[in-house]
Amino acid sequence: MSYYSVLDVTPTNTDWVKDYVAVSGKIASKHGGKYLARTATHEQIEGDDQPAALRIILEWPSKEAAENFMKDPEYIPHLEARTKGSISHHYLIEKKDDLA
Repeated sequence: MSYYSVLDVTPTNTDWVKDYVAVSGKIASKHGGKYLARTATHEQIEGDDQPAALRIILEWPSKEAAENFMKDPEYIPHLEARTKGSISHHYLIEKKDDLA
């Protein structure tokens, strides 16, 4: 079953961004992940204002693949830098329709 990582990220400093972007795609790909969107071009069209500088969507072949990416020793220092240098929220969403 496919899963999606959906993130909103607002850097509080940009020291980590260049290194993060340089390696995160390669590490995600190693785990079967694929960036579908990684952009500052977005708009909120519903609900209370939830500002974020970046919106990111990744597709994973499984929940296990997403979790393995998050705990990959090569990724961990970049994850720590991102979480320390930003306000971030990460949602892991199963590709299914519970309301169907």
